[in-house]
Amino acid sequence: MTLSIGKPAPNFTLPDQNSKEHSLRDYRGLWVLIYFYPKDHTPGCTTEACTLRDSYPAFQTLEAKVFGVSADSVASHEKFVQQFTLPFTLLSDTTKETIKAYGAWGRKKIMGREYDGIFRNSVLVDPKGNVAKIYENVKPADHAEEVLKDISRLRSA
Repeated sequence: MTLSIGKPAPNFTLPDQNSKEHSLRDYRGLWVLIYFYPKDHTPGCTTEACTLRDSYPAFQTLEAKVFGVSADSVASHEKFVQQFTLPFTLLSDTTKETIKAYGAWGRKKIMGREYDGIFRNSVLVDPKGNVAKIYENVKPADHAEEVLKDISRLRSA
């Protein structure tokens, strides 16, 4: 499945860091940022999570929900959330079904080594459940600000 702006975002049901299940359809009426990241407790992923954490009050003001998704376990997410006091939800996709449905899985190359892994991509879903914006190759330190600007712009359009 290929994501397209204006088309319905794929629904999912995944457990969070407390083993509570979340489905995208339960958040209709809100803006939803779904950010995909490779692994808990790694430098880039920690930078991205902490930047989103620091910007979280602005997301709340804009009535936007933030979900981080990786293939890490519920237990790993729980430790990550506790260590960095993350106020948003991390979802565990150990089967990688949702990661693949959102186009965040594929061939990566780092330092000459190729392997399959999770891309640092995000998808902004509008209150109707449609894809509003797709972010590829996200820069961890700048992503929160970029998304907040886009939500503000799209809300006033």
